[in-house]
Amino acid sequence: MGFLRLFSKTKPKIKVEASKKDGFSGWVKCSQCTEMVHSNEMQENLNCCPKCGHHYRFSAAQRIDLLADENSFEELFTELKPIDPLEFVDSEPYTQRIARAQAKSGRDEGIYTGTCLINERKTALAVMDFGYMGGSMGSVVGERLTRLIELACEKGIPLVVVSSSGGARMQESSLSLMQMAKTSAALARLDNKGVPYISVLTNPTTGGVTASFASLGDIIIAEPDALIGFAGPRIVEQTIRQKLPSTAQKSEFLLEKGMIDCIVKRSELKDKISVFLEFLTSNQKPNLSSSMKTPGSDELEKLKKLLDSVETQKNLTN
Repeated sequence: MGFLRLFSKTKPKIKVEASKKDGFSGWVKCSQCTEMVHSNEMQENLNCCPKCGHHYRFSAAQRIDLLADENSFEELFTELKPIDPLEFVDSEPYTQRIARAQAKSGRDEGIYTGTCLINERKTALAVMDFGYMGGSMGSVVGERLTRLIELACEKGIPLVVVSSSGGARMQESSLSLMQMAKTSAALARLDNKGVPYISVLTNPTTGGVTASFASLGDIIIAEPDALIGFAGPRIVEQTIRQKLPSTAQKSEFLLEKGMIDCIVKRSELKDKISVFLEFLTSNQKPNLSSSMKTPGSDELEKLKKLLDSVETQKNLTN
């Protein structure tokens, strides 16, 4: 009888699909708030979680699209290419690392340098590419950035640098460390001429980049919850043999201690930079031959709003 088949030892035949038709549904879990978010919604929100606002990594090309007016970015100094003068070899030759990084990123080095318009204002813009060997600073990165600084100094146009880096590139040894002094010296000349420089720190900004040009801005902006420091938290913990608090080396902690000036959400970054540039360029150091001018009421009002904004952010972190 049919019901006796229920007690049969013969296993029923179950049809199993060899592969899924749709391997990725598009939903991802936010690492910060653990909420489920669709990838399309994340992309529309500039790689930020729409639930909690957590900022995920953003590519250098995406940052240029975010900051520069449409089709206004003109890349410069691409004739400078990385080489291996030390013939450095660790687990593999440095030349092989360069070739692999170039194939993976589609770039020849870890930085974009050029000019663009930011809300119709001519600006020198540099954006570090963390996707190329962790955004490490080698000789070419330092030289391209230095030439951009010198261009900004010569043309009298403001400079904006977006940092995302693990620091100096160890495969270039002292040649990489020299870039810290070179870029800092170029920025000193820029400052002497009274040309504004805005530094934007993103996750992560560490090592020799933090110890040089990234910390020398007239205005230093950071994205929320960005890791910023010289040595990473694991190295610090091993050195001092103490556990660091979870907030250490994060943007909010550094704002409280006065290392950075403000924390700006990615969606508001372009407009905030534009406001700072407008204020700084309208209050550049006058030439010695020109008469001193008293700031007008409009300029004073802009300054008051900027100071109120910074004070409000500091109060929120306390």
